[in-house]
Amino acid sequence: MPKEIPWCKTIGAGSDHVMALHGWFGDHRAYESLFDILDTDRFTYVFPDIRGYGRSRDIAGDYAIGEVARDALALADHLGWDAFHIIGHSMGGKAAQKVAIDGGGRIKSAVALTPVPAPAMPVDEATFGFFSGVCRSDETALALIGDSVGQRLTATWMKRLLAGARETARPEAFEAYMRSFIRDDLSAGSAGVTCPMLVLAGEHDNGVRKEMVAEVFPQLFPNARLTVEILANAGHYPMDEIPVYLVTRIEQFLTAASA
Repeated sequence: MPKEIPWCKTIGAGSDHVMALHGWFGDHRAYESLFDILDTDRFTYVFPDIRGYGRSRDIAGDYAIGEVARDALALADHLGWDAFHIIGHSMGGKAAQKVAIDGGGRIKSAVALTPVPAPAMPVDEATFGFFSGVCRSDETALALIGDSVGQRLTATWMKRLLAGARETARPEAFEAYMRSFIRDDLSAGSAGVTCPMLVLAGEHDNGVRKEMVAEVFPQLFPNARLTVEILANAGHYPMDEIPVYLVTRIEQFLTAASA
């Protein structure tokens, strides 16, 4: 694969193509709990590592969410995909929204999983300072992770998630993406999205709160065939928390969108 296009893992050989973008705390392995339960006969899934992470760690870039979206479309071009579904988790969900905006008719559907909304986040300086602290302090990062899952999961899992993030991401990329998903407004053109969209919020997610998701996304995508659902017994990381149900619901949606 050309060096300027992010590396990706491919699973399946189906005729229905799906790209899944990871979030801030991890590379393509954020979806690893789902790999063995995907429908590989119907779907072909690709899981990229974005610039500065994992197998794409040495690809230089701006480390911005808009760049992630452009890379996703370029990867689809490289793979010869005329049409595909896009999935994105957390900050990858913000990138997936941008892919849906810019991809036009080639985007068959979009799944935004505990997503950061496409507009800039209305955070004050204290909150921005907290997120900046996550980049350098494990204690602050663990506090963020704990809050994002409702303080209900084992510390062993949280430490494993953090260790994976620290290992896979270039520190400068990790911090730049944080600035981008908070401050960049990528919502221009959102009213033009008409494809089916599934937005999944975690019941226990105190970061991307379900109430915010339910309020913001219908206003942001008024012409999309939009479904907003709350994932029971899940916080910000449903891939690890409820993997079997998550795959079942997503593939149900993808199948209906392709009908």
